[in-house]
Parts: sequence; C-alpha cells; structure tokens
Amino acid sequence: MTEDVSCGMLIKQLNSTLEKNANNALREQDLTFAQVSALLAIRDFPAQQISLKELEKLLHVAQSTTAGIISRLEQKGLVTGYGDPSDKRIKLVKITPLGEQYCRRAEQNMYEAEEMLLSGLTETEKSTFRSLLQKVNESLK
Repeated sequence: MTEDVSCGMLIKQLNSTLEKNANNALREQDLTFAQVSALLAIRDFPAQQISLKELEKLLHVAQSTTAGIISRLEQKGLVTGYGDPSDKRIKLVKITPLGEQYCRRAEQNMYEAEEMLLSGLTETEKSTFRSLLQKVNESLK
C-alpha cells in the first residue's frame, strides 16, 4: 500500500470490510447488518419502541428501505408493528423478547469484530485511534 491512498478511501475500505464480516457473522442468524442496526436502535429507544419515521432518521435510510427492514424483522418475530393509538397514520415498532436475544448475540459479534479490528494496536494507539475518529466524525457534522 502506498502513502498516497487517501484517508477517505482507507475509511471506505475499513467500512466495507467490517460490514462484509458482520454480514457473514449474521448470516447464520438469517440477519443483515442493516436489520441488526434497526433492532439495536429500537431496543435503545425509550420503551423499546419507535416510529418508522424516527427509525428512518436514526438509520439515515429511505422510508422504503426502513419499511423493508421492519417487514423482514416482523416476519422473523423480532419486532411487532402497530398503529399509534393517538394517530393511526403513524406506525410504531416494538422489539420482542426474541429480538432482544438477537441483539445480545449481535453485540457479542460486534465486540469480537472490534477486538479483531484493533488487535494490531497497543492500548495507547487504540485510545488515540478512537479519539481521532471521534474528532474527525465531529468535524463532519
């Protein structure tokens, strides 16, 4: 690898590799990275429920993509969808106990992936790397 490879390209390559590895690890659970991201977002939202519109914003995806993700999660029994009692136009989604179990497994996979990602770094380098990533992330907001 040459030094003229841009930081953006390296970040893109890291993201692609991490997502590919995550999808491979999740395949045995019949889930995708996008589906797990949605499950974790729902689980971490107050009362473990969220509107599709709020989920769409959190995931930074289109309405149709969010609807597709939720439809597949409902078919697997990981979430339930229902109309908001105060406004039937709003669809709410709530995680099921089975969905929570899948979240715990996904978090273990994520922990292992992060360990692998950072395995070549010293503790000081890990801290510096995290700090720099946070700084770059903040500068892009």
